[in-house]
Formats: sequence, C-alpha cells, structure tokens
Amino acid sequence: MAGDAKKLQPIIIKRVKKGGHAVHGGAWKIAYADFVTAMMAFFLLMWLLGSTSEGDKKGIADYFQSPLKVALLNGGSGSGDSSHVVKGGGEDITRSGGQVKKGDIEAQRSTVNLQALKAEQVRAEVARLEDLKQKIEKKLAASPTLAALSKQIILQMTHEGLRIQIVDDAGRPMFASGSPEVQPYMRELLREVGAVLAEVPNRLTLEGHTDAIPFPGNARGYSNWELSTDRANASRRELIAGGLPDDQVLRVQGLAASTPYDRKDPGAPANRRISLVVMNREAEERVFRAALESPPSLPAAAAAEVTAAPPEPSASSPAPATR
Repeated sequence: MAGDAKKLQPIIIKRVKKGGHAVHGGAWKIAYADFVTAMMAFFLLMWLLGSTSEGDKKGIADYFQSPLKVALLNGGSGSGDSSHVVKGGGEDITRSGGQVKKGDIEAQRSTVNLQALKAEQVRAEVARLEDLKQKIEKKLAASPTLAALSKQIILQMTHEGLRIQIVDDAGRPMFASGSPEVQPYMRELLREVGAVLAEVPNRLTLEGHTDAIPFPGNARGYSNWELSTDRANASRRELIAGGLPDDQVLRVQGLAASTPYDRKDPGAPANRRISLVVMNREAEERVFRAALESPPSLPAAAAAEVTAAPPEPSASSPAPATR
C-alpha cells in the first residue's frame, strides 16, 4: 500500500520567473550620437564653405564634376588660388596660426624664377666651354708638333661662345698658296681639335678668311670669297676626319677680307685664318630664329645664282706668293 501511495503522489513543478529591470534600452543613445555627429559635420562643412574663396569653390566643384580632367589639367582651369599643395582650396599646411579667409588677401604663388634658371644654365655652359678651352691647350702642349703651332692658335671667350682661330704665319702657312689644300702639319692640328670638339654637344660655325690682296687671274669670277669658303670647307673635312660628327657643324661660310684680324694691315698674314666658333645656346637660337624668319622660297633667278657652282680658278693663272 505504501508503494501505491508513492505512485499516486502528484508531481509539483515550480516555475520561477526572474524579475527584470524596467524597459530602458540604449538604442536611442546610438541614434542621438549619430544625430550629433551629423550636425557637427554639417556645421563644420558650413564653416569651411564660409572661409573658402570663390576660386577654391569652383575648383572643388570642378573636381567632383570631372576628377580626371582636373587631375590632368593640374587643378583645372582657374580652380583655386590658394597656396595649398592640393589645387582647389584648403589652408597652407605650413601655417601655424591665424585664420584668414581666402580671397581677402592675395595668395602667394609658388613660381619658378626663369631668369635665375637661365642664368644658371649660362654659367654651366660657360664652365663647359672653359673646360673645353683648357683641354685644347693641354692637347697642344702634350704634342711637340702641335706645340710648335701654339702661337698660331688664338682661343677667346666671346658672347657667341668659344672662338678658336688658326692664323697664318709668314713661315708656316695653313694652306698652299692660293689654294684650299691643307698643309700636312695643319691637317694634324685640325684633326686633334676635331677629336676634342666631339666631346661637347655644342654646334660649330666655321669661317674662312683671307687678306685683302686681290686674287689674281679672277677673270672667271673666282676670288677671295670663293677661296675663303673652300678653305673653310676643307677645314670642316679635316675636323670630321678627326672624329667630329658631321651634324655638329651648323654653318660654314667664307668671309674673304671683310673682317680682318689685323685692321691696321689688311695684307698681314694673320688675316688669313680659319675661325671656329663653339656656339653657346643663345647663339644657336639666334641662327635658328633667323632661319625661321627668312622667306620660305627664293625667286627663280636668285635660286639659280645660289645653286650655281663657283668657277674653278684658271690653271694658267699664276698663284700669288702669299695667301
């Protein structure tokens, strides 16, 4: 019976409910923080727009409309006049104090001093030409054969560049009398000079000069003008044989006796000379500018006169004693 009583005893289940706090979750705090952050960002944006000049505003607008175009144009067309490293606006990151509205004062522009840059280029070019002059002097001193010709070589720095003049000597002429044929010792000198000039990129001008003694037997028109031009071209060929690139020669001309070295004595041997000008950048630009400003074409008669080959001197004409 006792066993039956235990079986019939009811099973009691106690359910315990845990009490909670009142409903006051933190979701509204997150929403409020987002609202305050948005308002702070809005007022910060208003302050930035108020302190930005019209030019900077246009730069910002241009950037958001077409960022690639602004980037390619390095800031767009007229976008931004501030000194910030980024075109389009913003404070200069180097400023440590003060708040000035852009546009109220003239912004400082970072510009390149072109005059100072050009002066620096001129100084570097002069230094290069001075070094070239010293190399030629050392080359002459190193060779006994060339050292004997050192008195006939004149090196001068001019406004056009380095001028190298090889003048005639009464006992040691550069060319055969009345002829563009280069003497053997002068051929060696020109080739040595050509090897040195090949080390610099500067262009060259070659000028041939004669004295004022008229060329004899010029019934066919061959005169000191043709002779000076032929001698300049003969010198050019020897310079190229020494290693000078052909395209480095910019101009070859014969000046006859128009610019004598010794003005007091037009017939002096020193007036018979070859002048090489290692041109600086300014002299090269003058030559190219003059070529661009010249008329594109010549009249037919003038062109025929220019292209006509100069007549050769008559074989029966006697050559002068000195020239």
